[in-house]
Amino acid sequence: MNQITHHINGQNTALMTRTQDVYNPATGEITGQVALAEISEVNAAVAAAKEAFKTWSQVSVLRRARVMFKFYELLNQNASALASIITSEHGKVHSDAMGEVQRGIEVVEFATGIPQLMKGEYNSQVASGFDLYSFRQPLGVCAGITPFNFPAMVPMWMFPMAIACGNTFVLKPSERDPSASLFLADLLKQAGLPDGVFNVVQGDKVAVDGLLTHPDVQAVSFVGSTPIAQYIYQTAAEHGKRVQALGGAKNHMVIMPDADLDATVDALMGAAYGSAGERCMAISVAIAVGDVADELVAQLTAKTKTLKIGNGIDNANDLGPVITQTHKDKISGYIQQGVNEGATLVVDGRTHDIAKQSGYFLGGTLFDHVTADMTIYKEEIFGPVLVVVRVPDFASALQLINDHEYGNGTSIYTADGAIAREFVAGVQVGMVGVNVPIPVPLAFHSFGGWKRSLFGDHHVYGPEGVRFYTKLKAVSQRWSAPQKGNAFTMPTMG
Repeated sequence: MNQITHHINGQNTALMTRTQDVYNPATGEITGQVALAEISEVNAAVAAAKEAFKTWSQVSVLRRARVMFKFYELLNQNASALASIITSEHGKVHSDAMGEVQRGIEVVEFATGIPQLMKGEYNSQVASGFDLYSFRQPLGVCAGITPFNFPAMVPMWMFPMAIACGNTFVLKPSERDPSASLFLADLLKQAGLPDGVFNVVQGDKVAVDGLLTHPDVQAVSFVGSTPIAQYIYQTAAEHGKRVQALGGAKNHMVIMPDADLDATVDALMGAAYGSAGERCMAISVAIAVGDVADELVAQLTAKTKTLKIGNGIDNANDLGPVITQTHKDKISGYIQQGVNEGATLVVDGRTHDIAKQSGYFLGGTLFDHVTADMTIYKEEIFGPVLVVVRVPDFASALQLINDHEYGNGTSIYTADGAIAREFVAGVQVGMVGVNVPIPVPLAFHSFGGWKRSLFGDHHVYGPEGVRFYTKLKAVSQRWSAPQKGNAFTMPTMG
């Protein structure tokens, strides 16, 4: 039995007093046991990170960048191996896992530019003999709490930026697919990162609460569901920490009557069902405007029925299983609730042949005639379920999105530039696509939603990542001859 441990101060170690089984979602087989940390192990990881910060924070920014360059090189060399680990524990198709790894690599690539990103500002002679300058300094020990759906990408949204800025890091990955974190820890060590700078603590709520309340943890990054994000934000903030907590989503795609319907449907299929719908940026609501609805549903129905579903090791498949039997049952419950509340179940993924096999499989599910008061519209299902809402006009579509509690991502498909511009300006959502199905910005911008999709003031990675993982210091200095007498005035712009 594979024993999946912590990584503390450069060593893989765990008490193994509490463990949890890890499964291959495609077969339902137990593939390992992951340690669930005790408070003593959380404290050990934080202590190691605190001690390492004393020296790592003083390492030149160029040397920190060179470690990131080496890590970037190793990630590229080992991308397929890392993707295979993701597939074995999460279930997503290997090509999809490779895409996840690539998105993480891009953040590391951005982090290699940290000497430029950490530059401050300087103004000479703002007054007689008086200079002003500012610069950014690292925070200390930072923690990351990450979800099951992206076991490599989301951690790499966090720790490369934190470490490049001069911080040390403790990662608490999902206990459902924990092995990718240890693989990343090994690559960082190979890249020359000193022991203690990056640590992994496997575990459950015990580990989470241990990090949220630890006095030596300065900042916490989180991605997960909205109720947990709110808890993370509230608890960590109460304990004096800087927090970025990304929550749930209900992402809408508006399909206007003038849209290229064939291209729209192709985009929607990947955005709705890819990675078995287990993505915070998955499009789970299609808003059909005007008379486009009937043809849209007809095309979606045909394509949903032909989705290739199976073990993620076969790249011929479109999607793999969901993460656990419990999650499969939860999604099935949502489907039944949709039927009970009056939605039209066009394609039922529960009846797909693959759903009867071993593993945690569901076919693609399609609902029509969904309304805003239905549970399947309001709540994040996090599975291969797409709902179609029919509205008479663009204004109704925009209002529908703005009224929803989530504001993570959205997109519009149209040939009308004026409508697209109005949508971009007026929609209350953090990430917007125009004829782009999944509007995730590249690593030199920043990722994050609005409303109840984000708790905290900072988005993740990009320039926001630098600002989150550093604090600004401003210095006023004068080296001229001292003035005689009392001086109670502050410098002004007079």
